[in-house]
Amino acid sequence: MSTPQHRTLITVATYNEIDNLPKLVDAIFDVAKDVDLLVVDDNSPDGTGDWCDQRVAKDPRVRCIHREGKLGLGSATIAAMRYAIENDYEFMLNLDADFSHHPRYIPDILKRATAHEAADESDRKPKADLVIGSRYVKGGGVAGWPLKRKIMSRGVNLYARLLLGLNTKDCSGSFRCYRIDALRKVDFDALRSTGYSFLEEVLWLMKRNGALMVETPILFEDRRWGTSKINAKEARAAILIILRLGIKNWLRI
Repeated sequence: MSTPQHRTLITVATYNEIDNLPKLVDAIFDVAKDVDLLVVDDNSPDGTGDWCDQRVAKDPRVRCIHREGKLGLGSATIAAMRYAIENDYEFMLNLDADFSHHPRYIPDILKRATAHEAADESDRKPKADLVIGSRYVKGGGVAGWPLKRKIMSRGVNLYARLLLGLNTKDCSGSFRCYRIDALRKVDFDALRSTGYSFLEEVLWLMKRNGALMVETPILFEDRRWGTSKINAKEARAAILIILRLGIKNWLRI
């Protein structure tokens, strides 16, 4: 399946992903040859950033931002968003570096992002400001998780939907395609999250701006190589930040 001919930036945040990134980059370009790719690396000690520099030197589609340390998923994604805005891309599609978000879904996500432009009027859909690769819509799912983790994920998403008034079913997944015109309306200085709660907070800010957010199914697969970066401390911080945002949401502050 070919991808739409739009100026699209694929973004990946990395920390110690040398086992995954080389394979992931090849897999992305296998399904989307005409995109650019930005890696935001948090000074990975395993050589991820060094590998990225080597790829940049021989592939004009690849860029890399090196940061001074492990500064968090949220701040890495904001750095990527600012880059996409400053360089006048039309779309920014973000995915995890560990193959839990498989690149095979990229064409479907981009197709939905541009569905309002379909040549056949019967195929056109409303213009989306954000397309989420969703685990929790019909056709989506999760593979390789124990029951406890599935329950926790469902609980976090329900918590976010109720507190923040979100209609999206998958509020905590980062496999997303943002329309850059919609990102230009987001006040990045107002964001309080640097870690995983960024994913819910940016949805809330986009909702407040009137963004149309839609979902398309994916199968989320637990990482095969490397180790997960989320920990109990970050999870607790995310829950607290969402609670604070929820209070602001219900008080309409």
